[in-house]
Amino acid sequence: MKIKEIRAMKDKDLKIKLRELKLELMKELANVKTGRPVKNPGKIRNLKRNIARILTVLKERASGG
Repeated sequence: MKIKEIRAMKDKDLKIKLRELKLELMKELANVKTGRPVKNPGKIRNLKRNIARILTVLKERASGG
């Protein structure tokens, strides 16, 4: 996701997307811990970045910026 896409979303939609991304990250990390082969090693990194972007936008909106 790009920051423009995130900023265009409403808070409610962002919170839903955040929950989905966290769940997906949890599944990917569980696969790594159990020793399953990773199909796309960059996916975990991208998930973490998207989560951080969403949290940043939510905090900016909460602080009035």
